[in-house]
Amino acid sequence: MVTFPAIDMEATGQNITKLRKDAGLTVRDLQGMFGFTTPQAIYKWQKGTAMPTLDNLVVLAVVFNVPIDDILIVDNGFQAQVGA
Repeated sequence: MVTFPAIDMEATGQNITKLRKDAGLTVRDLQGMFGFTTPQAIYKWQKGTAMPTLDNLVVLAVVFNVPIDDILIVDNGFQAQVGA
């Protein structure tokens, strides 16, 4: 078994919510910035049921004025079997 880092989607979603609130933004504010017709993608990010795409992470980093590493929560304990 080898240990790999993995993104903790739920914790990352909670972090996105915190960063959004710290920036004084609403979900609708982010929706407008991204040009989304509905806020569903942002709600999914915040719930941890979906992750922002890489280009959307770049935009979030700019909007929140933080590096991408400060948005993502990484779990370093993910184990996987490597090889055949």
